[in-house]
Amino acid sequence: MAISLSVRLVIITLLSSCAALTPSLTSESRNPGADKPNFVYIMLDELGYFELSLMGHPYIRTPNIDQLAAEGMRFTQGLAGSSLCAPTRCSLITGKHSGHTSVRSNGGGTPLRAGEVTIASILKEAGYATGGFGKWGCGGRGSTGVPEEHGFDLFFGYYDQVHAHSYYPPYLIRNSEEVPLKGNNGGRSGETYSHYEIVAEARRFIRENSDRPFFCYMPFTPPHGLFDIPNDDPAWELYPDESWPKEARRYAAMVTMVDRQIGEIIQLLKELKLDEKTLVIFCGDNGGQDYFRNPKAPRGFHAPNVNPRTGVEFRGQKSTLYEGGLRIPVIARWPGKIKPGEVSDHLWYFPDVMPTLADLASVETPTDSDGISIANELLGEPQKQRQHEYLYWELGQKRAVRMESWKATRPGRAKPWELYDLAVDPSERNDLSKERPEILEKLKKYAQEAHLPVEKGTFSDRSLHERDRQAKQGFKRKTTPGT
Repeated sequence: MAISLSVRLVIITLLSSCAALTPSLTSESRNPGADKPNFVYIMLDELGYFELSLMGHPYIRTPNIDQLAAEGMRFTQGLAGSSLCAPTRCSLITGKHSGHTSVRSNGGGTPLRAGEVTIASILKEAGYATGGFGKWGCGGRGSTGVPEEHGFDLFFGYYDQVHAHSYYPPYLIRNSEEVPLKGNNGGRSGETYSHYEIVAEARRFIRENSDRPFFCYMPFTPPHGLFDIPNDDPAWELYPDESWPKEARRYAAMVTMVDRQIGEIIQLLKELKLDEKTLVIFCGDNGGQDYFRNPKAPRGFHAPNVNPRTGVEFRGQKSTLYEGGLRIPVIARWPGKIKPGEVSDHLWYFPDVMPTLADLASVETPTDSDGISIANELLGEPQKQRQHEYLYWELGQKRAVRMESWKATRPGRAKPWELYDLAVDPSERNDLSKERPEILEKLKKYAQEAHLPVEKGTFSDRSLHERDRQAKQGFKRKTTPGT
C-alpha cells in the first residue's frame, strides 16, 4: 500500500522526536565500568578482634584504623571464613563457606580448582582492573590456583603461606615470576623489607588505575610470621621505652606500621579524588592467636580475644572454631554512602563479601555462592537486609554452625557436639546441648546439609612451589628455578 507524502512526513517527524527523547550513549554504556565504585579490601594476618586502640587496647596504637571506624561502620558480628590462613582466604575470594570450598586445610599450598570463579574474575568481566598485594594462600606456583588464572590482572607478594613467614625473602612473586629483593636471603634480616615493596605496588596499582574502576585486594602479611620490622620504621616512635617482651614490642610496632600505611592509602584516594567513589573494607583474616603468654597474661601479652574494658573472653584462638578463632575486626568506610560512626550488630561472614561487591558493582553473583549481599546494611537500610538461615564452618574434623545467636560446634572427630547461646554466653562456657536438644539437632542437620566432599585443585609441577617454601629460610647454595 502506497504511503502519501504527508503521512511519510508525519512518520519522519515522530521518529525524529523519539530520537530526541532517546538519550545518547552514556559514559557507562561506552565503558561498562565507568560509574562503578572502586573496592579496596585490606586484610591483616592474625590481627585479633580486640587489638585496636578503638577497642580500648592498652598497648597497641592504631589511630588511622580508629579514624576509619569514626568515618564508617564497625561490625561487632563479622566472622571469618575459617580460622586458618589458606581456607579463610579461599572462602573470602570464592564466596563459599568451607563446606563447599576447594581449600579447606592450611598445608602444602592446596590450590583452587581450575576455572573456579572469584571476586576478581567477576569484577574483571565487569570492566574492573584487578590487583592483589600480599599473601595469596590459594595455590602455589605450578598449580591450578595461581591468582592470575582466577581473575587477577596482577598479584604481587607471596603465593605460599610458608614463604610469607619471612619479611626478608630472596624474592617475591609477580604473576608467578620471581622478583628478586636486593640484599635478602630469607630469615630475619636483610636489606629489602618485603612488606614495603608490597605496599608500594598496591599504591602504584591504585594510581595507575585511577581512571577506571578497580578492585585492590590487600591481604597483608603483618603482623603474622616472623615478627620483624625495620629498626628505623616510624612505628617504633609510639613504643620507645616499653619494657615488654621483645617479640610483643615488634608485634605492636608491626600493627602500628600497617595502621600508618592504611592512613596513607586513604590519603592517596583523597589526592586522586576517589574517596567518595571507593568502598574501603578493613578486617582481620581469622581470630587472633594468644601470643607471648606468661603467668600474668594466660591469654597472651596482647590478649587478642579478651575485652580490655570488661574482661569478657572469646573462647579459643586461631585454628579453633570457637569465637576466638572466628570473630574478627571489620570496618567499612565509604564517604557519602556509609554513615560515619555506625556500629552494626549484623551477623555476616566472608562468603558474603563476593555477593556484596557484586551487588554494588551491578554484576551477577555466581549461583554456587553461599553468601548474601550486605549492601543494604552498609548503605543504611537494615530493614531491607536479608539474614542467613545459618552460617557454617569446617576445618578438618571440626564443625561449627551458627543460627542467629545459637552456635553448635564439634571440636573434633571423637568429640561430642556442644551448643551455646552467644547472646548470653559469648565466651562459650555454658554447654546447652542437653537442655536444648531440639536446637542442637536442627543445627546438626544444617551441618550435614552444608558439607560436600572436597574437590581440590591440582599441581602440574610442585618444584617452584617447594622452592618458594624453602625461600623462607633462604638458600645455602646458588639455585636456579625448579632445582
